[in-house]
Amino acid sequence: MDNGALPAKPGPGLLLTAVLGLVAVWLASWQVLQAHGISPLTVAIILGMLVGNTLYPSIKPWAEAGVCISRQTLLRYGVVLYGFRLTLQDVGHVGWQGVLIDSLILASTFVLSLQLGTRLLGVDRTVAMLVGAGSAICGAAAVLAIQQLVRGKPEQASVAVTGVVIFGTISMFLYPFLYDLNHMWQVIPGGASTFGIYIGSTVHEVAQVVAAGRQIGSDDVAGTAVIAKMVRVMMLAPFLPILAAYIRARARRMNARTGAVEEFECPVTVPTFALLFIAVVLFNSLDVVPHPVVGMITRLDNWLLATAMGALGISTHFGTLRRSGGRPLLLTFILFLWLVVGGAAVNRFIALHVG
Repeated sequence: MDNGALPAKPGPGLLLTAVLGLVAVWLASWQVLQAHGISPLTVAIILGMLVGNTLYPSIKPWAEAGVCISRQTLLRYGVVLYGFRLTLQDVGHVGWQGVLIDSLILASTFVLSLQLGTRLLGVDRTVAMLVGAGSAICGAAAVLAIQQLVRGKPEQASVAVTGVVIFGTISMFLYPFLYDLNHMWQVIPGGASTFGIYIGSTVHEVAQVVAAGRQIGSDDVAGTAVIAKMVRVMMLAPFLPILAAYIRARARRMNARTGAVEEFECPVTVPTFALLFIAVVLFNSLDVVPHPVVGMITRLDNWLLATAMGALGISTHFGTLRRSGGRPLLLTFILFLWLVVGGAAVNRFIALHVG
């Protein structure tokens, strides 16, 4: 973390965000929240925003150092440990067709966000990239993972997360209805497993995918949906260095055109935590770590990510969100429509012509 000189005592801020993370994980374990696909990350940002806009301004001088560490360093640890949820064997369960579908939807959603957001809607490029990553990959976790890479401000990341949470929640209730329609119309052929891939390749958050699959009531749909989603999450690893290369190339083009040497001229390297994430996935694929230990690591990771999300919420002010206007939310809505309609078209095409 390169955040300049920080106050000497990060303890109060770390304690505050750690407690927020623990409370978020506890609340998210409630059956009523699990049934509606509400993840610890969603709960944490809500709690963080409440604290950040009430209590936090009066304690900011003592807590800011620890909040910064939670928002940045603990986040990276959380992303690395996320790799223990994934294995290369997951890819085999959905086949190369599932990988192809995930890849096409990820790339098309991110490019659509970047082009439509900046050229038509006038959304800030950084916000468009955050919204695009959250919609294309794995919701709030993806927004957090790329925030520092694209140099996004906490309020920009919060705008992106808010949109993803809203439309991801809508997805949980929409997809069971679409499943019934698909029985009649056969838009996506192939039965329960192919519809599961459709869910996993287009719904935002892992928890939302689980909830949508459970509400459909089919084990084949739910199981395949989660696997397809985890394969999509795994694509965060190659996505990060590709995005870094794009940012570096764009900065060079801008500097060459203007003759200026801007801050972005500094080399953008592949984030170390992205490489560690890949390494953890590969290691976890060996199946040498006992499953109870993996379960403990996953619970620890839930807390780390919730702590980082709580810190993000603390750094977000409602006034800033209001000033951002409705354009980022409109962009997220358009991407949601693309995931539902365009995602169905991609799944149908692959099922009919590439299977």
